[in-house]
Amino acid sequence: MERRTLVLLMAVSCGAFLAGGCAKNEVTKKDEPMAPSAVVAPTVQPKQVQPKQEADQKQEAGQKSVVAKGVKEAATPTAAVTGTDQAGELKNGLQNVYFNFDSAGLSEQARNVLVKDADLIKKIGKSKIRVEGNCDERGSDDYNLALGEKRAKEAAQYLTNLGIPAERLTVISYGKEKPVATGHDEASWAKNRRDEFVVLP
Repeated sequence: MERRTLVLLMAVSCGAFLAGGCAKNEVTKKDEPMAPSAVVAPTVQPKQVQPKQEADQKQEAGQKSVVAKGVKEAATPTAAVTGTDQAGELKNGLQNVYFNFDSAGLSEQARNVLVKDADLIKKIGKSKIRVEGNCDERGSDDYNLALGEKRAKEAAQYLTNLGIPAERLTVISYGKEKPVATGHDEASWAKNRRDEFVVLP
């Protein structure tokens, strides 16, 4: 009887010992996937690839922009557009100069305007400029034609002194033929005693 109890007790102890050993093995197996090497490996790989992808994308974008720029430059004739723009800017920028009654002398104000006109002519293109002399309605046709010519020549000479080549300038007189104001008073006459500047094609 004692022997049976002893054998039974030994059998229960062995069973408990074996059961405890199996439990430990199962816990260890569950922990294995949590190892740092298994977690870190996937995250390191994309970081190494990403800079290369970004560099490739930047290079590709740069090539596209260079190609697009080249196509745009080829499509727009720069010289023709610039020439047209310059002629328009010159035409709109040149200011008239005005004269006192029966005079071809340049006033201080007229000289200041001519300095600005000369700067603009120097900066923009190589167009020729026609200086047109005009007078008010008083006096004979012949007298006003002569006075208008003097006024145009006076302005052209001043522009030449400021550095504009003489071959770029021509003069003409319209006398009293082209009034801009049609009134018969001093305010209208003052507007008609002028030199205008025309950009020639």
